[in-house]
Amino acid sequence: MKTFVTFGQVHKHEIDDKIFDKDCVAIVDGDRERVFELFGPHFCFEYPEEHWDDSKMDFFPRGYIEI
Repeated sequence: MKTFVTFGQVHKHEIDDKIFDKDCVAIVDGDRERVFELFGPHFCFEYPEEHWDDSKMDFFPRGYIEI
C-alpha cells in the first residue's frame, strides 16, 4: 500500500538526506500509521493511493519523492 503525503508551509522534514516540504509529495510505502511514524503530526494531508489525483501535481514543483 502506498500513501501520498502533502505538507504545509511550515512543515519541513529531512529523512535519509531527502527534504520533504510544501513543494513535494512524499510517497510512503505504508498506511496512515507509517506516515505518523515518519512525520508525526507535522504534515498537511495524507491520501491512500486509490484516492490520490495526479492533477494536484501543479502545486508541487519538486514532484514526488519516495521514502
